[in-house]
Amino acid sequence: MKNYYRINEISKLYGIGVDALRYYEKLGLLVPRRDDNGYRLYGLHDMYRLNIIRDLRQLNFTMQQIKAYLDHQSVENTLELLYQEQKLIKKRAAELESTQRIIQGRIKVLVEAMQIRTGVFSVKKYPDRPCLQFNTRITRDEEMDYAVKKLHQKYKSHILDFGNQLYGASVSLEELKHGIRDVFNSVFFIFYPDGAGKIDYDFVLPAGDYLSFYYRGDYRQSYEKMLEVVDHARRKGLDLLGDPFEIYEIDNRDTIITEQFLTEIQVRIATV
Repeated sequence: MKNYYRINEISKLYGIGVDALRYYEKLGLLVPRRDDNGYRLYGLHDMYRLNIIRDLRQLNFTMQQIKAYLDHQSVENTLELLYQEQKLIKKRAAELESTQRIIQGRIKVLVEAMQIRTGVFSVKKYPDRPCLQFNTRITRDEEMDYAVKKLHQKYKSHILDFGNQLYGASVSLEELKHGIRDVFNSVFFIFYPDGAGKIDYDFVLPAGDYLSFYYRGDYRQSYEKMLEVVDHARRKGLDLLGDPFEIYEIDNRDTIITEQFLTEIQVRIATV
């Protein structure tokens, strides 16, 4: 093993850019010696310090924290540093576990969604579904995306996982009956009971029976599919108790193939 390495050798060995090594030297974290030609030579002590820098950077320690540690290295400071590392590792492990649960949940939702039969009417019974809502007139797909982002921005402290969040949009039943197409009056995120206690919700989809209908494909079908649901309720003698709304089970967060989009239409009905 060589006693000294040049900067390019250290850069390749550690996968650290030459500019970063020079920056560490400027901060006083590394103090390489110079050969007769002025080239930097890194010894074993520099490599030891570089190992510490690399490990602490991976734990998101600032350069100031790293320098303070290296400048005042002692058994006591090393123990304190190890305790901090331990806490950070536990925190990161908890975050990874949470991310794993989110990913598993999304996988389950997508796999189940791919098996859902479309074009079939059913009645579902729900408890209260707390929501966060953003009221606005929406007339195009681009406006829908913008409205969803505005809703997320408004409630970002509640909605940490934007990509995995179930959301919907409602239409006016009266406007629908009068032939007003593709105009929505609100977007909302839905929270089921296990997550509802963690938010200050501002809107509730009331408990009760809901007429449900799924369709796949382009959202340009929305108006006709909504009318199908309303007409089905009329033919079956079902009283509608609110405006119909769509829930986007699979959308452009999951696929760019519009034929794979899955949308559920729901409308609350009198108990059957």
